[in-house]
Amino acid sequence: MVFADALLARRIEAAEAAIGRGCTESQPGSAILEAAGGVAFFLGPESPLTHAVGLGLNGPIRAAELDAVEAFFRSRGARVTVDLCPLADSSLLSALAERGYRPTEFNNVLVKPLAGAEVTLTPRARRAVDGESELWSHTVGHGFFEQAELTDDEMNVGRAIFSMPGALCYLTASETGEAAGGGALAVNHGLATLFADSTIARFRRQGLHRELIAARLHEALAQGCDLAAASALPGSASQRNYERLGFRVVYTKVVLAG
Repeated sequence: MVFADALLARRIEAAEAAIGRGCTESQPGSAILEAAGGVAFFLGPESPLTHAVGLGLNGPIRAAELDAVEAFFRSRGARVTVDLCPLADSSLLSALAERGYRPTEFNNVLVKPLAGAEVTLTPRARRAVDGESELWSHTVGHGFFEQAELTDDEMNVGRAIFSMPGALCYLTASETGEAAGGGALAVNHGLATLFADSTIARFRRQGLHRELIAARLHEALAQGCDLAAASALPGSASQRNYERLGFRVVYTKVVLAG
């Protein structure tokens, strides 16, 4: 049994921080700050990868630590964005409220124990290979940004993930063989994190996302992982697909902007 406690939260948030570190390694102009028990990442002023995670999970937050996080983002022309875990020390929420932060988004964190799990694979989901960075980045970006024409900055989000050391990227195809969606997998100390899920709008409701999840779970089992984790918007089709495959919500994070 998996308990939704601070120990589990630290494990999940540490894995997310590891993904952020990997994404910054090959990106010019990117930066990392270790502070307040968590990590802040900068990959461009408008990048959805620019945010802070894991803050407050190791104890109370000092004002100077939060000052440093704010200076890190603002000195680079970026909005301060904090992914607040509900199991973080209460001092963090109080400090952010006093500084006028506001909620902009909620995300449910789901987990699935992998002991004894069985996964059925389908031919519509496969691992992306070297040389498919542009195809994967465009496919995922098309679904995420809801548009076929992407800016270089938008493509760079996918490129950062695809080039991340240890990341395994996957594609799904339509019945005609056209790239229809994608996602990524990262393994950190036995925890498989499934992330960057995206399906192009016209290919949704065809079971492709569930097959994409299954393909990554199969790899997680092959790598000996004991637990899989993912995030989804509350009540979304993505959450339902994860729940159909045995995931359950363990906590809800709120994105706060200041």
